[in-house]
Amino acid sequence: MTWTPTAEEDRHFLSLAIEQARTSWDEGGVPIGAVLVHEGEVLAAGHNQRVQKNSAILHGETDAIEKAGRLPASVYRHSVLYTTLSPCIMCTGTALLYEIPRIVVGENRTFEMSEALLRERGVTVDVLDDPECVALMERMIAERPEIWSEDIGVETSELGR
Repeated sequence: MTWTPTAEEDRHFLSLAIEQARTSWDEGGVPIGAVLVHEGEVLAAGHNQRVQKNSAILHGETDAIEKAGRLPASVYRHSVLYTTLSPCIMCTGTALLYEIPRIVVGENRTFEMSEALLRERGVTVDVLDDPECVALMERMIAERPEIWSEDIGVETSELGR
């Protein structure tokens, strides 16, 4: 990767992902957003749309990558994926498939499933522990636990274990 984002740029791009998360929440969905950035330019922004589109797979990360469209491998290999929440195994698989070398995570207190796998495969994972990302997910779990449990593939009764 030739572009090395500064801490300020990381915060800026994460703020765009947070805007996407807020959009999803306002639409009745899961408040997770993501932005795919190549060499400092936003390629696409997306948010979790499982509720809105009755989709099984439109998480924030997969939505952003889908919206970026078909890209050469070299673009993905020089991009950064910004996401408000630590990626699930499906989103991790997508990032690994396209060899995205770095993922910036807003928070991983609420959910963390595959950061070790990403790191084992050479992906740099930076967790910013952003208070706004934490607050969005705390509100989600408090107000819409049934949607959250569905999103991560568990029964509502299994939350908090």
